[in-house]
Amino acid sequence: MPRCIPFVSAFCLFVSLGYSSASKDWKAYLGDRSSSQFSELSQIRPENVNELKLAWRWDGELPEGTKRSQIQCNPLVIDGVLYGTDANIDLVALDAATGRLLWRLDPYEGLQVKEGRGVNRGLAYWESDDEQRILFGVSRFLIAVDPASGKRIASFGKDGRVDLKADLGVNAEGLQVQANTPGVVFENLIVMGMRVGEGPAPAAPGPIRAYDVRTGELVWKFNTIPQPGEVGYETWPKEAYKSVGGANVWSGMTVDVERGIVFCPTGSAAFDFWGGDRLGDNLFANCLLALDARTGERLWHYQFVRHDLWDRDLPAAPNLLTIQRDGIAVPAVAQITKSGHVFVFHRETGEPLFPIEEVAVPRSDLSGEMAAPTQPLPTKPAPFARQVFSADQITDVSEESRREILERFVTLRPHVPFMPPSKEGTIIFPGFDGGGEWGGAAVDPNGVLYVNGNEMPWVLTMLDATGGESAGERVYMQNCVGCHGVGMVGNTAHGIPTLKGIQNRMTRIEIGERIKLGKGVMPAFGFFSEKDMDALLDYLVNQAAGDRHDDGPAESSAPKVKRPWAHTGYNRWFDSNGYPAVKPPWGTLNAIDMNTGEYLWRTTLGEFPELIEKGLPPTGTENYGGPAVTAGGLLFIGASQDEWFRAFDVRTGEELWRFKLPAGGYATPSVYEVDGKQYVVIACGGGKMGTKSGNSYLAFALE
Repeated sequence: MPRCIPFVSAFCLFVSLGYSSASKDWKAYLGDRSSSQFSELSQIRPENVNELKLAWRWDGELPEGTKRSQIQCNPLVIDGVLYGTDANIDLVALDAATGRLLWRLDPYEGLQVKEGRGVNRGLAYWESDDEQRILFGVSRFLIAVDPASGKRIASFGKDGRVDLKADLGVNAEGLQVQANTPGVVFENLIVMGMRVGEGPAPAAPGPIRAYDVRTGELVWKFNTIPQPGEVGYETWPKEAYKSVGGANVWSGMTVDVERGIVFCPTGSAAFDFWGGDRLGDNLFANCLLALDARTGERLWHYQFVRHDLWDRDLPAAPNLLTIQRDGIAVPAVAQITKSGHVFVFHRETGEPLFPIEEVAVPRSDLSGEMAAPTQPLPTKPAPFARQVFSADQITDVSEESRREILERFVTLRPHVPFMPPSKEGTIIFPGFDGGGEWGGAAVDPNGVLYVNGNEMPWVLTMLDATGGESAGERVYMQNCVGCHGVGMVGNTAHGIPTLKGIQNRMTRIEIGERIKLGKGVMPAFGFFSEKDMDALLDYLVNQAAGDRHDDGPAESSAPKVKRPWAHTGYNRWFDSNGYPAVKPPWGTLNAIDMNTGEYLWRTTLGEFPELIEKGLPPTGTENYGGPAVTAGGLLFIGASQDEWFRAFDVRTGEELWRFKLPAGGYATPSVYEVDGKQYVVIACGGGKMGTKSGNSYLAFALE
């Protein structure tokens, strides 16, 4: 069982656990449009959760040609039907009481060009008096579906699809645009974000857009990279809006239905790790934006990272909650971050509800770069992940591991928060995937926030991207090395294959098609000029075969972006046994009273059985997917690398129940009721952190 780390204040969650008008459904991504990840159902409770059994299991076929498919979907459950996406990113409707398949939709049916589908984290639901719609994103498309028949609604957009590239400009056509996370519905609008490129290659801009749910017509648009005359334009170079991309909402949004405010957490501007072409604070990247949901007008904003150089995207939809201050109920919005902080604001004014201080940070020594001199950090709550990887934090799981990590530690830049990227290697801690991640936090009606966190160190090393012995190598360095690595070795932890020997697995034409269209989580690189594509293909095929040749200087592909730096990839720092380089805990689960900013409890999430056998206490593991909390006093979560699904007592953090899943549950569970019986369901797609893939949904209930 996980150890409980001592809590700092007493905890009593509910005076009464019963709710007379409990909602039976899970009608929105993360439970409701406030992103509470909370269910008012209370049939399953701490005293009977050990009687929880598998109620049903649905299995789909695994996608062909991949060993690292995933399901990240938090499914909807409405009127006894579960709507979710599988590992193929097909939309499925299941009987929520039995798991029986009712219908399945291939969202690419009828399309001749099939770009990579990416991943899907959930769906949006809209209803009026006489009609209902499921809206979800696949690759570059927003799709509307009739939930009764499983057919696309032809009157929406073109044949049921809206192309999210349509109004991004002519240069966006060949660039990555993916709608991984669902938009949020307000009245007759769906407000959409999207995922765009983050590397040295050209990236699409990331405006926030609202579409009419009936017609698919664009209603309003907010430019997150301001154009001349717009607020924030002065925080960028004058021409940046023409070439710099990113500043997009990829992690989900939240809407205050009563006040008509949509809260939009944005990511960093591209390129993630060098900003010499975007000098300045870069509004509205790395911001929580409060917009008028009807018009897109900015009401207030807060920027968490100025001139981001560390990929500190805001990783999850913010949570709406009510907190008590001097006996007054205050409408609040809380935003978790990858750095493991929680920022809390008054929902209407943007006023911080805990003090925020400015902290001086180091300068950059990369050519052309100018880091911001200070960054903001909240004084409360304390971060839910450690902030500094110092020598005393080096792993102690074995003496051999400690020595191995120490040998590399002394060669890297000394770690402090916001240490800029470097050629020597900069420790990113907590890592690129948090602290907090896209699974999000849960909040209950008493103002308690529950969040799982990662404490994984990563190492970021910058490379001169202007060299290379051939044009193809230079194209590779600018566009491919961040994922596939120096020497084309790939990255197994991210499911990225090696490119060594690729000419033995695919033809030259097939390689070119894969680059142009993408597949799975690989984005499309359709912006390459013909000469750049030929040079890259020459390099991949001939370099893999050991035949180096200089094919001359490469021509830049439009849009022209001159970025002299690349990086060696997203590299977790493990010892030779595959354990993180830092002392445990490596994954945690935390309960924070947001009324006071104090922790109620903290415990590890996940374990390595072989370390338990050696006498070590549970260490926690890296984790993806978030918690669901219930009025019954339970917190349900998968997420951990060990592939267990667990239930915790919300009052104490004690683990009360667990079930071994067929594949990792790297998605947020949903809670619902059918015919008087409460269920908890989770998608089991695996595929992350080197674990096996699956294509299942499992639902649990009391016998």
